[in-house]
Amino acid sequence: MSQNTSTPTVKLLIGGELVESRSSQWRDVVNPATQEVLARVPFATEDEMNAAVASAREAFKTWRKTPIGARARVFLKYQQLIRENMKELAALLTAEQGKTLPDAEGDIFRGLEVVEHAANIGTLQMGELANNVASGVDTYTLNQPLGVCAGITPFNFPAMIPLWMFPMAIATGNTFVLKPSEQDPMVTMRLAELAMEAGVPPGVLNVIHGGADAVNLLCDHPDIKAVSFVGSTKVGTHVYNRATANGKRAQCMMGAKNHAIVLPDAHKQQTLNNLAGAAFGAAGQRCMALSVVILVGEAQNWLPELVEKAKSLKIGAGVEAGTDVGPVVSCAALDRVSSLIAAGEKDGAKLVLDGRDPQVSGYANGNFVGPTIFAGVTPEMTIYREEIFGPVLCVVSAATLDEAIAFINANPNGNGTALFTRSGAAARHFQEEIDVGQVGINVPIPVPVPLFSFTGSRASKLGDLGPYGKQVVQFYTQTKTVTSRWFDEDEVGTAVNTTITLK
Repeated sequence: MSQNTSTPTVKLLIGGELVESRSSQWRDVVNPATQEVLARVPFATEDEMNAAVASAREAFKTWRKTPIGARARVFLKYQQLIRENMKELAALLTAEQGKTLPDAEGDIFRGLEVVEHAANIGTLQMGELANNVASGVDTYTLNQPLGVCAGITPFNFPAMIPLWMFPMAIATGNTFVLKPSEQDPMVTMRLAELAMEAGVPPGVLNVIHGGADAVNLLCDHPDIKAVSFVGSTKVGTHVYNRATANGKRAQCMMGAKNHAIVLPDAHKQQTLNNLAGAAFGAAGQRCMALSVVILVGEAQNWLPELVEKAKSLKIGAGVEAGTDVGPVVSCAALDRVSSLIAAGEKDGAKLVLDGRDPQVSGYANGNFVGPTIFAGVTPEMTIYREEIFGPVLCVVSAATLDEAIAFINANPNGNGTALFTRSGAAARHFQEEIDVGQVGINVPIPVPVPLFSFTGSRASKLGDLGPYGKQVVQFYTQTKTVTSRWFDEDEVGTAVNTTITLK
C-alpha cells in the first residue's frame, strides 16, 4: 500500500459530501499502459463504512416518500449530464482501466441506457389491481422499496456496472451504498458526483472503497437489505452465501466461459470479424468475452483466416488512435494471463498465435498481451477450465451442431453463447437446446438492452433475479398485497362469518 501523500486521493461519498478518508491503508490507482500512479484510494475504516450505511438509512426515511415523478426527473437530468460529460468520463476510464477510448465510451453508453430506463420508473414500478374479487372486495399490490441496498462492482466495467446498479435501486425508492473496484474507482466517483448534480439527495447514494473487509461489512450490516454483485465466481459465491445467511436478498453475476458455434453456412467475413472483436476486444476482460469458438465441419478450415484477422489487430495504449487491444488492468493480471498461456502449451494445446511480450512503441512498461489463439483445446485443459480474462481464444472442432451443443452444455457456466449461421432451422434448434441464459444468433456478445434483463445462468449466476430490466424492479422492491372492503353506509351485516372465504 502506497503512503505517498503528494498524489491525489480518491474521496469517499458519505451523506452527500466528498470525504477525505482517515484510513491508514491506501492503494495506488495505476495507469496500466504506463505504470503512472494516478491517485491513491483508501480502504475505508469501519467507522467510515458504518457512517455511509447510517447516512443511507436516514435518507431512506424521506426518499422513499418522494413522488415517483420526482425520482424519474432526477434520472432524466442524470442521463443528460452523462452525455454532456462523455469525453471526460471516457478519458478517466481509459487512464485507469486501459481500454480504448471508443470502448470506454461504449462502457459508459451501455450504463447510460440503464439510466434512461430508470427515468421510466413510473410505469416500471406499477402494481396490479383486481376489482370486486368478492362482494365489495378489491385486491391490489404495491411495489415498495426495501431500504438500504448495496452494490459491489468489478474493475472491468467501472462505469457500466455501477450504472446497472444504483440508478434502478434509487429510482425504485431505495438508498444505496456502492463499493467500486479499488483498481479503477475514479470514473465511478465522477459518475457519483454527476448523480449529486442531477439532484440525488444527500445520503441517497454513498460510495465507500476497500477490499474484503468492505465486502464483508456490506454482507453483514443489519441495515442493508439487498446486495448486488458482479465479479469473480469465488468472490460472488462468498457474497451470496454470506449475504443470504444474514437474511438479505442477493444477486451475483459471476464467472463465465462463453462459447460460439460456427456453422459452415455462416457468412465468413462477418463471422470472422465478430469472433475477433468479441474475443480480443477490451483485452478479453469482459465477463461476456468470447473465449471459446467451436468450428463445425468445413468451418474448421477457417482457422488460418481467423489467425490472420487476429494478427491484424493493433496493440497499444487506449488513448492512441486506431488501437484495438489495450493493456490488461495490472501487472498481476498480465502475469496470470501469461502463466495460463504457458499452461495451455504444457497441456498440449496447439499455440497457433502467441501474443505474449508484444513490442508497443512508447509504452515499454505497459501490461500488454496480444491476441492469442489455441487450437486443439479439450475440456480437461487448464485454459478451458479457467476463465482467463485476457485476449486468449480457445478453438475446438466438432463434426455436427448437436456435438457442439453437447460440448457447451457440459460446461458448468451459463453466461452467454452464440451461433453463427444462415439457417433459421439451425438457429431455432440451437436456442431451444442450449442450456445457457443469454443466446446470440449471429451476435457474439448477447447482452440484452435494458428493456430486458441480464439473464446469465447456472454457475455464472446466483440469485433468481438479474440486474436492470423488469427483473431488477422486483429485486429492489417488496410486493405488498392489500385486500380491502368498503361497505355502503346503509349496509348492515346479517351474520357472523366464521369461514375463511369472503362473501
